[in-house]
Amino acid sequence: MSAAGEAREAALAPFTVASLEAVEPFDVSSFTNDDAFELGVIASMLIRERGLDLAVEIVLGDDTVFRAKFGDTDTGNDPWLAGKAALVRHFSQPSLLVRRRFEEAGTPFETLTDPALDHTTMKAHGGSIPLFVQGALAGTITTSGEPDTVDHETSADALAAYRTAHTGGQVRRSARVSARPTPTDPPHREH
Repeated sequence: MSAAGEAREAALAPFTVASLEAVEPFDVSSFTNDDAFELGVIASMLIRERGLDLAVEIVLGDDTVFRAKFGDTDTGNDPWLAGKAALVRHFSQPSLLVRRRFEEAGTPFETLTDPALDHTTMKAHGGSIPLFVQGALAGTITTSGEPDTVDHETSADALAAYRTAHTGGQVRRSARVSARPTPTDPPHREH
Protein backbone atom coordinates (compact mmCIF):
# COMPACT_ATOMS: atom_id res chain seq x y z
CA MET A 1 0.00 0.00 0.00
CA SER A 2 1.32 3.40 -0.95
CA ALA A 3 1.26 6.55 1.18
CA ALA A 4 -1.04 8.04 -1.47
CA GLY A 5 -3.38 5.05 -1.09
CA GLU A 6 -3.44 5.42 2.70
CA ALA A 7 -4.26 9.12 2.36
CA ARG A 8 -7.04 8.44 -0.17
CA GLU A 9 -8.53 5.74 2.07
CA ALA A 10 -8.58 8.11 5.04
CA ALA A 11 -10.29 10.83 2.98
CA LEU A 12 -12.97 8.60 1.44
CA ALA A 13 -16.51 8.65 2.74
CA PRO A 14 -17.48 5.13 3.79
CA PHE A 15 -18.97 2.97 1.05
CA THR A 16 -22.24 1.62 2.42
CA VAL A 17 -24.62 -0.86 0.84
CA ALA A 18 -27.03 2.01 0.17
CA SER A 19 -24.38 4.24 -1.43
CA LEU A 20 -23.07 1.40 -3.59
CA GLU A 21 -26.58 0.36 -4.67
CA ALA A 22 -27.36 3.96 -5.64
CA VAL A 23 -24.77 3.84 -8.43
CA GLU A 24 -26.30 2.93 -11.78
CA PRO A 25 -24.56 -0.12 -13.29
CA PHE A 26 -22.22 0.46 -16.22
CA ASP A 27 -24.39 -0.72 -19.10
CA VAL A 28 -23.69 0.27 -22.70
CA SER A 29 -25.05 -0.75 -26.09
CA SER A 30 -21.67 -2.13 -27.19
CA PHE A 31 -18.19 -2.51 -25.71
CA THR A 32 -15.34 -3.66 -27.93
CA ASN A 33 -11.71 -4.54 -27.30
CA ASP A 34 -10.87 -0.99 -28.38
CA ASP A 35 -13.30 0.37 -25.77
CA ALA A 36 -11.73 -1.89 -23.13
CA PHE A 37 -8.28 -0.58 -24.04
CA GLU A 38 -9.53 3.01 -23.76
CA LEU A 39 -11.04 2.27 -20.34
CA GLY A 40 -7.75 0.70 -19.27
CA VAL A 41 -5.83 3.78 -20.37
CA ILE A 42 -8.24 6.02 -18.43
CA ALA A 43 -7.78 3.85 -15.32
CA SER A 44 -4.00 3.89 -15.80
CA MET A 45 -3.97 7.68 -16.03
CA LEU A 46 -5.98 7.94 -12.79
CA ILE A 47 -3.62 5.53 -11.04
CA ARG A 48 -0.55 7.50 -12.12
CA GLU A 49 -2.10 10.90 -11.33
CA ARG A 50 -2.99 9.68 -7.84
CA GLY A 51 0.38 8.02 -7.22
CA LEU A 52 -1.21 4.67 -6.39
CA ASP A 53 0.31 1.18 -6.31
CA LEU A 54 -2.34 -0.57 -8.38
CA ALA A 55 -2.70 -3.23 -11.01
CA VAL A 56 -5.63 -2.80 -13.39
CA GLU A 57 -7.20 -5.43 -15.61
CA ILE A 58 -10.08 -5.31 -18.11
CA VAL A 59 -11.58 -8.67 -19.07
CA LEU A 60 -14.25 -9.24 -21.71
CA GLY A 61 -15.72 -12.72 -21.54
CA ASP A 62 -12.73 -14.90 -20.72
CA ASP A 63 -10.24 -12.68 -22.56
CA THR A 64 -7.88 -10.31 -20.75
CA VAL A 65 -7.96 -7.28 -23.05
CA PHE A 66 -5.95 -4.85 -20.90
CA ARG A 67 -3.57 -5.22 -17.98
CA ALA A 68 -1.09 -2.80 -16.44
CA LYS A 69 0.78 -2.66 -13.14
CA PHE A 70 2.02 0.45 -11.36
CA GLY A 71 4.22 1.10 -8.34
CA ASP A 72 4.98 -1.95 -6.25
CA THR A 73 2.38 -4.25 -7.82
CA ASP A 74 3.61 -7.56 -9.18
CA THR A 75 2.51 -11.16 -9.76
CA GLY A 76 1.22 -11.24 -6.17
CA ASN A 77 -1.68 -9.08 -7.34
CA ASP A 78 -2.71 -11.54 -10.07
CA PRO A 79 -4.73 -13.87 -7.78
CA TRP A 80 -6.49 -10.81 -6.32
CA LEU A 81 -7.41 -9.49 -9.76
CA ALA A 82 -8.74 -12.92 -10.76
CA GLY A 83 -10.51 -13.53 -7.44
CA LYS A 84 -12.33 -10.21 -7.33
CA ALA A 85 -13.42 -10.64 -10.97
CA ALA A 86 -14.61 -14.21 -10.25
CA LEU A 87 -16.82 -12.85 -7.46
CA VAL A 88 -18.28 -10.23 -9.81
CA ARG A 89 -18.98 -12.87 -12.48
CA HIS A 90 -20.75 -14.98 -9.85
CA PHE A 91 -22.95 -12.22 -8.38
CA SER A 92 -23.09 -9.72 -11.30
CA GLN A 93 -22.45 -6.97 -8.74
CA PRO A 94 -19.41 -4.89 -7.72
CA SER A 95 -17.12 -6.86 -5.42
CA LEU A 96 -17.23 -4.20 -2.68
CA LEU A 97 -21.05 -4.25 -2.72
CA VAL A 98 -21.08 -8.04 -2.30
CA ARG A 99 -18.62 -7.74 0.60
CA ARG A 100 -20.61 -4.96 2.30
CA ARG A 101 -23.90 -6.87 1.98
CA PHE A 102 -22.47 -9.89 3.75
CA GLU A 103 -20.83 -7.70 6.41
CA GLU A 104 -24.11 -5.83 6.98
CA ALA A 105 -25.89 -9.16 7.41
CA GLY A 106 -23.33 -10.17 10.04
CA THR A 107 -21.88 -13.00 7.97
CA PRO A 108 -18.49 -12.23 6.45
CA PHE A 109 -18.14 -13.77 2.99
CA GLU A 110 -15.09 -15.77 4.05
CA THR A 111 -17.17 -17.66 6.66
CA LEU A 112 -19.84 -18.90 4.22
CA THR A 113 -19.94 -22.63 3.61
CA ASP A 114 -22.05 -22.61 0.42
CA PRO A 115 -20.45 -25.14 -1.97
CA ALA A 116 -21.20 -22.78 -4.90
CA LEU A 117 -18.76 -20.25 -3.39
CA ASP A 118 -15.13 -21.23 -3.91
CA HIS A 119 -13.11 -19.18 -1.45
CA THR A 120 -9.87 -20.21 -3.16
CA THR A 121 -10.94 -18.47 -6.39
CA MET A 122 -13.37 -15.76 -5.21
CA LYS A 123 -12.21 -12.71 -3.26
CA ALA A 124 -14.82 -10.49 -1.58
CA HIS A 125 -12.73 -7.32 -1.63
CA GLY A 126 -13.38 -4.05 -3.44
CA GLY A 127 -11.97 -3.17 -6.83
CA SER A 128 -13.92 -5.17 -9.40
CA ILE A 129 -16.99 -3.78 -11.17
CA PRO A 130 -19.12 -5.52 -13.82
CA LEU A 131 -19.35 -4.26 -17.39
CA PHE A 132 -22.77 -4.86 -18.93
CA VAL A 133 -23.65 -4.71 -22.61
CA GLN A 134 -27.39 -4.37 -23.24
CA GLY A 135 -28.12 -5.82 -19.81
CA ALA A 136 -25.86 -8.87 -20.10
CA LEU A 137 -22.66 -9.27 -18.10
CA ALA A 138 -19.85 -8.85 -20.63
CA GLY A 139 -16.77 -8.37 -18.48
CA THR A 140 -15.08 -6.64 -15.57
CA ILE A 141 -12.73 -3.84 -14.66
CA THR A 142 -10.63 -4.83 -11.66
CA THR A 143 -7.94 -3.10 -9.62
CA SER A 144 -5.73 -4.47 -6.85
CA GLY A 145 -2.94 -3.17 -4.65
CA GLU A 146 -4.37 -0.52 -2.34
CA PRO A 147 -7.06 -0.77 0.39
CA ASP A 148 -10.19 -2.21 -1.20
CA THR A 149 -12.10 1.07 -0.92
CA VAL A 150 -9.38 2.83 -2.93
CA ASP A 151 -9.38 -0.04 -5.43
CA HIS A 152 -13.16 0.35 -5.81
CA GLU A 153 -13.01 4.13 -6.07
CA THR A 154 -10.40 3.92 -8.83
CA SER A 155 -12.41 1.44 -10.91
CA ALA A 156 -15.60 3.46 -10.39
CA ASP A 157 -13.89 6.75 -11.28
CA ALA A 158 -12.43 5.21 -14.45
CA LEU A 159 -15.91 4.04 -15.50
CA ALA A 160 -17.37 7.47 -14.75
CA ALA A 161 -14.66 9.18 -16.82
CA TYR A 162 -15.22 6.74 -19.69
CA ARG A 163 -18.98 7.31 -19.51
CA THR A 164 -18.51 11.10 -19.51
CA ALA A 165 -16.17 10.92 -22.51
CA HIS A 166 -18.71 8.88 -24.48
CA THR A 167 -22.09 10.13 -23.34
CA GLY A 168 -21.50 13.43 -21.64
CA GLY A 169 -22.17 11.63 -18.36
CA GLN A 170 -25.64 10.40 -19.33
CA VAL A 171 -26.50 7.04 -17.83
CA ARG A 172 -28.15 4.54 -20.15
CA ARG A 173 -31.13 3.09 -18.35
CA SER A 174 -30.99 -0.64 -18.69
CA ALA A 175 -34.06 -2.69 -19.44
CA ARG A 176 -32.69 -5.47 -17.28
CA VAL A 177 -34.20 -6.05 -13.89
CA SER A 178 -31.60 -5.21 -11.28
CA ALA A 179 -32.19 -8.00 -8.82
CA ARG A 180 -29.75 -7.50 -5.99
CA PRO A 181 -29.05 -10.73 -4.15
CA THR A 182 -28.99 -10.67 -0.40
CA PRO A 183 -26.71 -12.93 1.61
CA THR A 184 -29.60 -15.39 2.03
CA ASP A 185 -30.57 -15.43 -1.66
CA PRO A 186 -29.13 -18.13 -3.89
CA PRO A 187 -26.29 -16.89 -6.08
CA HIS A 188 -27.35 -15.14 -9.28
CA ARG A 189 -25.44 -15.77 -12.45
CA GLU A 190 -25.84 -14.30 -15.89
CA HIS A 191 -24.39 -16.30 -18.73
